[in-house]
Amino acid sequence: MTKQEMTNKCNEALGTKGFIIKSRDDQDFSAFTYNKKENKYELIDGLHCGWVEEKKYIDEKEANAKLRERTEPWLTALFQSEHLSLLCGSGLTNAISLLAGAKSGANMDINANAFTVFSEHIKKFAEDSAIKAGREKANIEDYIRTANELLRGLRILKSRKADELANNLKTILSNFANSILKGEYDIATADEEKRTNAFNTLVNFLLSFCSRTGNRERLHIFTTNYDRLIEAGAEIAGIHLLDRFVGNLMPIFRSSRLNIDLHYNPPGIRNEPRFLEGVAQFTKRHGAVDWVLTEDEIRRIGLPFGAEQIKPYLQAPGLKDCNEMKLMIFPNSAKDKETAEYPYVELFRDLAASICRPNSTLVTYAYGFGDDHINRVIKDMLTIPSTHLVIISFDDPGSRILNFYLDVSRPAQTTLMIGNIFGDIKRLTDTFLPKAAIDRTTIKMVEILQKRMGPLSEKSDNK
Repeated sequence: MTKQEMTNKCNEALGTKGFIIKSRDDQDFSAFTYNKKENKYELIDGLHCGWVEEKKYIDEKEANAKLRERTEPWLTALFQSEHLSLLCGSGLTNAISLLAGAKSGANMDINANAFTVFSEHIKKFAEDSAIKAGREKANIEDYIRTANELLRGLRILKSRKADELANNLKTILSNFANSILKGEYDIATADEEKRTNAFNTLVNFLLSFCSRTGNRERLHIFTTNYDRLIEAGAEIAGIHLLDRFVGNLMPIFRSSRLNIDLHYNPPGIRNEPRFLEGVAQFTKRHGAVDWVLTEDEIRRIGLPFGAEQIKPYLQAPGLKDCNEMKLMIFPNSAKDKETAEYPYVELFRDLAASICRPNSTLVTYAYGFGDDHINRVIKDMLTIPSTHLVIISFDDPGSRILNFYLDVSRPAQTTLMIGNIFGDIKRLTDTFLPKAAIDRTTIKMVEILQKRMGPLSEKSDNK
């Protein structure tokens, strides 16, 4: 079976609400299509799965238990790697929005007619760059990036059309920022019961990763999203996020990478500080809607979660000449020269420094592998034999995930969990992710039972 035939069959399986899985000692991934008439998941022809019986299918009623057996203990072990990182894409916002009964996140589409100058040139270049990145069509990030490059050239040429293009960009960025805020607003004002359920799911999702033993390095969360959903969930969960911003009223971005952490001294113990639970490093790879450039500093403004407009919050006395063009949400997902611009070079280094280390595990959730510069760092990570990549996704648009997996060709270092059965954040959190802070207690319980009743107690307990 050729690579193209394999990816086509797998996408057909995902289209029927099937799934793709590779975990533990599987030599390669298995893809199952969903048979709606018989309520079962059937292994597609041409692929092998060693842990299903000769019937080559899994009953829908048994799917949760069967797949949990293959994934939960495996993820529990991986989550206690020496270094653990989580990369979240836009699908996280969409998943929580749907749970809350709201619309999806920021609108990434754009009308090419929004540009009153050079619209055809911008559209052509944006579409070409999107195709090179493996995306079917250009989105607003491609258009903004292309227009920014063109604006630099026009200003070098001292063209009269530079001001008109700058005004176009200002309007587009303002609308984009407001669409990000609209996504937050829809969640914040959703039906209380649904909203509570959505945030509880988000809290449990984050705690599954943050529950690390004291002798392990902190979880490092990365996101390509511009919204503040992770920050809102962490605040509810009581998780302390350590980022590069220093200060309280209007935090300022610092380039220094100090190993700042939170410790405490237990009563009666001197000179032996212990790690405070619920602390994680946090990096927003593409900036955020509340980051602004004021003079030569990047600051985070006091923009409430769920605010309807951003313009009133840019008119504070300390934000001199700030407008929508000063928002640090400029996309930079195609070329290395863009990632070299401040502050993105610092954020880019954080990703490489965090994951490209021995005994490191990276978990991606709802990330579509559409950013070449991020994919390149992940490839470099997998050149270290003791590293591992876990990919969890609702679907695989454009077969970017499978193409990445097949191109890198590191099956022993990769776990795949693709499909709505895994990508549904509530089902994922309730069934497949390790439960927060209980594994040490479970292990201790098993040890006590073994001492009291012998090794058979563990088998009976599992039953």
